[in-house]
Amino acid sequence: MSAQQRDLTVGMDRRRRASLALTLNLLALILAISALTTSYWCEGHRKVVKPFCTGPVTAKQTHCIRYNSSNTNDSRLVQYIWETGEDKFVLRKFHTGIWFSCEQNVDLVGEKCRSFINVAPPHERGVLWLCIVAECLYILLLATGGILMSIEVCHIGNLIDGLKLNAFAAIFTVLSGLLGMVAHMMFTTAFQLTVSLGPEDWKPQNWDYSWSYILAWSSFTACMASSVTTINRYTKTILEFKHKQRNIEKNLKIKQKLLELDSPEQVWDMYISSVPSSAEEFLDLSTSGRKLSTNSVFLDLNDLPSAQGEEYC
Repeated sequence: MSAQQRDLTVGMDRRRRASLALTLNLLALILAISALTTSYWCEGHRKVVKPFCTGPVTAKQTHCIRYNSSNTNDSRLVQYIWETGEDKFVLRKFHTGIWFSCEQNVDLVGEKCRSFINVAPPHERGVLWLCIVAECLYILLLATGGILMSIEVCHIGNLIDGLKLNAFAAIFTVLSGLLGMVAHMMFTTAFQLTVSLGPEDWKPQNWDYSWSYILAWSSFTACMASSVTTINRYTKTILEFKHKQRNIEKNLKIKQKLLELDSPEQVWDMYISSVPSSAEEFLDLSTSGRKLSTNSVFLDLNDLPSAQGEEYC
């Protein structure tokens, strides 16, 4: 494989890695925005006492307590309640996010929402505000990293400028991932404390994490995968630069020493002690070295005819 083909392959590999990092970044951004704007981080049921049925009873109603008589205004009648035990309670669904906590209405049709910050205990509201700020910064840094990656993918300038964009994109993506992790953990802690210490008219009977919570942590996973891909690409490019730099310095030293030697025997000893490690270095020596009295020092003995090889030896 020639040097031009190898450089083309390396460039395509860099572009594929950049496209992969950008795709993961955009996926993390979409998931983060979806999680932040929805209120299904946690959901469950609240066990509440059924309200008394009002109005004429025309059909069997399961969401309220019925009397033995529809005339509830007559105080002379003795009213009996047929519901006993668990029949007096109803499980109403609720779901909670960073912004709102919503619960089904009494008749289990529709729902009413209130701010989750007002539901949380007073000493936990500061944690919730920090969680909101961290989530917003997470999305902002994630978007900034995505913009830098997009510029890098579409960048046509030299490789050094692209490498700088890659470094800044990696920094922003890593910072956004750390902020996202902290924000998710703060919400988890605040919600669990609200379940234990929150108001009685909100405490759930049972609850579990829902799909918005899964989206949030999936966004964090995609963000960290994007940052790892970006850092890996940056490190690989730096190592390639250092490897080429060492090869160039080695070639220059060999050429300088060859120029200082006079006799063919000294040239041959120098060639034997510093054989190039790759065909690329060998070609560099053979094409850009000064023409000496014995041009065969730039040839491999394996490439010479057998008779010439024996004659040289």
